[in-house]
Amino acid sequence: MESNEIRHAFLDFFASKGHVIVPSAPMVVKGDPTLMFTNAGMNQFKDIFLGNAPRKYPRAADTQKCLRVSGKHNDLEEVGHDTYHHTMFEMLGNWSYGDYFKHEAIEWAWELLHDVYKLPAERMYATVFEGSEEDGVPFDEEAYGFWKRFLPEDHIIRGNKHDNFWEMGETGPCGPCSEIHFDLRDEAEIAARPGREMVNAGHPQVIEIWNLVFMQFNRKANGSLEELPARNVDTGMGFERLCMILQGKKSNYDTDVFQPTIGRIAALSGKRYGQDEKCDVAMRVMADHLRAIAFSIADGQLPSNVKAGYVIRRILRRAVRYGYTYLGFTEPTLCRLVAGLVEQMGGQFPELKAQQTLIEKVIEEEESSFLRTLATGINLLDGVIERTKREGRGLISGRDAFELYDTFGFPIDLTELIAREQGVGVDLAAFEEELQAQKARSRNAAAVSTDDWVELLPIRESVFTGYDTLTDEVRIARYRRVVSKGRTTYQLVFDRTPFYGNSGGQIGDVGYIESADERIGIVSTEKENGLIIHIAAELPENPGASFRAVVDAGKRQSAANNHTATHLMHAALRQVLGTHVEQKGSLVTPEVLRFDFSHFQKVTPAELREVEQLVNRAVRADYPLEENRSATKEEAAAAGAMMLFGEKYGDRVRMVRFGDSVELCGGTHTRSTGTIGFFKILSESAISAGVRRIEAVTGEQAEKVIYAAEDTLRNVGEYLNNPQVLQAVKKMLESNETLSKEVEAMRREQVAQWAEKIAASTPERDGMHLFATQTDRRPDFVKDLAYSLRARSPRLVFVVGSLCDGKPTLTVMLGDEIASRGVNAGAVVREAAKLMQGGGGGQAFFATAGGKNPDGLQAAIDKAVELIAAQVK
Repeated sequence: MESNEIRHAFLDFFASKGHVIVPSAPMVVKGDPTLMFTNAGMNQFKDIFLGNAPRKYPRAADTQKCLRVSGKHNDLEEVGHDTYHHTMFEMLGNWSYGDYFKHEAIEWAWELLHDVYKLPAERMYATVFEGSEEDGVPFDEEAYGFWKRFLPEDHIIRGNKHDNFWEMGETGPCGPCSEIHFDLRDEAEIAARPGREMVNAGHPQVIEIWNLVFMQFNRKANGSLEELPARNVDTGMGFERLCMILQGKKSNYDTDVFQPTIGRIAALSGKRYGQDEKCDVAMRVMADHLRAIAFSIADGQLPSNVKAGYVIRRILRRAVRYGYTYLGFTEPTLCRLVAGLVEQMGGQFPELKAQQTLIEKVIEEEESSFLRTLATGINLLDGVIERTKREGRGLISGRDAFELYDTFGFPIDLTELIAREQGVGVDLAAFEEELQAQKARSRNAAAVSTDDWVELLPIRESVFTGYDTLTDEVRIARYRRVVSKGRTTYQLVFDRTPFYGNSGGQIGDVGYIESADERIGIVSTEKENGLIIHIAAELPENPGASFRAVVDAGKRQSAANNHTATHLMHAALRQVLGTHVEQKGSLVTPEVLRFDFSHFQKVTPAELREVEQLVNRAVRADYPLEENRSATKEEAAAAGAMMLFGEKYGDRVRMVRFGDSVELCGGTHTRSTGTIGFFKILSESAISAGVRRIEAVTGEQAEKVIYAAEDTLRNVGEYLNNPQVLQAVKKMLESNETLSKEVEAMRREQVAQWAEKIAASTPERDGMHLFATQTDRRPDFVKDLAYSLRARSPRLVFVVGSLCDGKPTLTVMLGDEIASRGVNAGAVVREAAKLMQGGGGGQAFFATAGGKNPDGLQAAIDKAVELIAAQVK
């Protein structure tokens, strides 16, 4: 069966068992601080399992895009080196929400694998949970009894807590599980050693393919278990592994899931897959990582230096590094593979096709940038290796290796490879110490201690009343204490609330709650797993009291104005630049709005002015807010509402319209556009390939921008003693240009005179025309002098230290004959600059270095002369 047939057979089977087939959730998680990426099929149903959201249907099935490269589930370093680990993978799953349980889950799993996919029973094994005294969970006798209907007892294995008790993270839904394993080995191997001895033993051909999780518990922060509101089933089957088995392969990478991409990589590299293990690993890494990167960008996560974006950048750079090192790819290559991936998977995942151009451009820019980093790192590493040899050491220090890794992004394994080729090693133990010290610093900086919730009222979800009111009578339903960086705060969840929780780019409301006895400030409001969480610096003395919740009206109105202006600007950008413009991120605060959007070139000043004019025209039109808080997705689509890739929409959506601007949005908005007052763009810039950013202000903040500009113009006019500022500046620039030309001509004449005098007065010594001195001339003058002298003498050795504004600079210039003897100005200047606490580099014949210690400048000059003289002799 081809992979697409295998996927559809799974979905069709569970549709026949009464399951609703749901689309894959985005791979990048929003609104859940415990997860960066979807790492299991159940993530999108987490709120249902916790009882925080009502179930829409009792049974569901899907194929879910997953990513496991961070946190507890981190397989990154294994990817490419074995046959079955991946970063991004598909998880086929079926779920029951308080409907069926172990009996049906096991029976249907057997029916699909044995009767539909025709897998032989003698090669299948099932594991069941042996129980845990620590958690008070007994042996799963129920699951064991069901499996005895299909498998002999020697094919049913009792597993420990590590293998047969599934947990999503440190806290959250969990429960005993039953894994299904398949033995892919040859008959002779099976005869020599039975498969039951190989289950969960790490053999690459005796592998888990399906995990049936019986979700019964919630793991609390203190480690204890509590029963969930309902017993649920959560299953996950590795699509890539299933394809390997059904296609008769011994590696996931040999299936039609990966082979088309691997074939394209082989063709581009001029190498054949299967002939060299190192090249094969590199091709597998690139084929795997391409999927993770492309799907992440399609779901709205661009590579960056923070959080989820950093993880994606790390995956991309790992792929580039393998291609660079083992396949000889010195130009962007991953971006050339995107079209093939879209052709292969775009049918099941249309977001790939819709975002193809953006994916290609972002990957190309990231590849180009990292390839430049690699080139720079190799130059730096050459200097480290040279110094290591010169000092008589056989190992590059862990500190040097870590600096290359941490400061310049140069991979440690590439440092090892290049160092080994040049006859030195790397002190990996010291490198690891540096790395662990950095991780410890990061952990300490980010350490957060969160208590379990204290439940006061049973609620399923927070009722948001803030669209209609800024005050409400509320009760605290649950609360917990959080300690971060030594600061204690309290998280409060109300039964109903007018406070908007931080989501959709709009920051949360602030304000206070008050009872008859006290007032408690709400310093921010977050949204987590469907709950609106209010952050307070202190806990009310009587949490069970009734409170009046009050939102800061001024800040809410300003944020609402900026949010509405963001919608108007989005519509204006699409009108001015084209309908390819799509939102890629946003930030809305009471003070400023920020909008990231897809566009492949700088927005011109004229285009920005036109966008401003369109938005302000809509402001003056005073369009009223038209909203439908319970529109179907079909109604929204018919109305032309913008729907963003990477967002997970429910069956009912809130549709917001202001004039021609129609979007799906859960944020707060002004009652009419006229209250925005005035809209002004502050800046436009690039944040990555194909993505631009605009920052803007409205209302009073926009007035301040205009007033500041007027004040600046007035001050400039007064300074120039001419109210006609433009004419005065133009005249000043013309005068300055004339003076600059005159000064430059004088400088060139002065350089020529100095060079002539120095050349005539510098005798040859030991085969060199040596000129070494200190000066207070600026470095640019010294550079021009050096080049002028070099033209006059092939045996020039020019070593000059200049001290300007308290900063020492060392310049070394070598004539052609001196440089031809193997003297390297860059190496000389790097070594000499240490004496003035600096560093630098350059070409073989010309190099410069800066330093921190002016007192070491003469010593640096002397050292440079000493090094050059020793090599010339």
